Amino acid sequence: MKVWAVANQKGGVGKTTSSLALAGLLADAGQRVLVVDLDPHGSMTSYFGYDPDKLERSGFDLFLHSGQVPQGLARELLVRTSHGRIMLLPASTALATLERQSPAKSGLGLVMSKALAQLWNDFDHVLIDSPPLLGVLMVNALAASQQLIVPVQTEFLAVKGLERMVNTLTMINRSRRQALPYMIVPTLFDRRSHASLSTLKLLRGRYPEHIWPAYIPVDTRLHEASRAGLVPSQFDPGSRGVIAYRSLLKTLLGRQAGAQPT
Repeated sequence: MKVWAVANQKGGVGKTTSSLALAGLLADAGQRVLVVDLDPHGSMTSYFGYDPDKLERSGFDLFLHSGQVPQGLARELLVRTSHGRIMLLPASTALATLERQSPAKSGLGLVMSKALAQLWNDFDHVLIDSPPLLGVLMVNALAASQQLIVPVQTEFLAVKGLERMVNTLTMINRSRRQALPYMIVPTLFDRRSHASLSTLKLLRGRYPEHIWPAYIPVDTRLHEASRAGLVPSQFDPGSRGVIAYRSLLKTLLGRQAGAQPT
């Protein structure tokens, strides 16, 4: 099972869209996919028609056992989505209360790793949608993952968020046995916008080894897919956004294969 986290310490950069677009393409290719919503706002959970304010059980339940995960609990919390090959571990707004606790308290930083260990043979890929702030939930996402995807909106304020994210990753890597590889993905790119063009140039110059060479364009079809509750490739497989995400997935899978020991 491969686990990818999608994170940035700035909101509105396309984390949920990126998570679901990649998940949909993997599922379309026959992979068994789990998407994990670790954002208390529950955007991914709402995407599939579940209400984060009303769910009786959610990923929050994983954190209620002093850092341990009772056997079978992770599987019990999963719900179906509009795609037959994608399951969801939903979020509830109660997740926000965890951010007042220390990531080190009772081993809470490794809860997601322990939960996914119970599901290791059930899925081929996991994508974790993280909250836009450093805390116990983001620490869980980064600790559990083998690849980090950092969507960055192509506007100047987003570059500051990226700097914070890279600093956070440097800190997290000190406690990992192996550094977490990451790929910066320019999103919401508008070739007619001077800000988009300038920011893309800046990102390429500042992070040449980690940035994906292409970009995800502004595409209203991605928003329409969200309103329909369908992953983008189900809604419109030929849209500009889906074509771009298909190229991104090819790059990610290529790097993943290249990183595996021979």
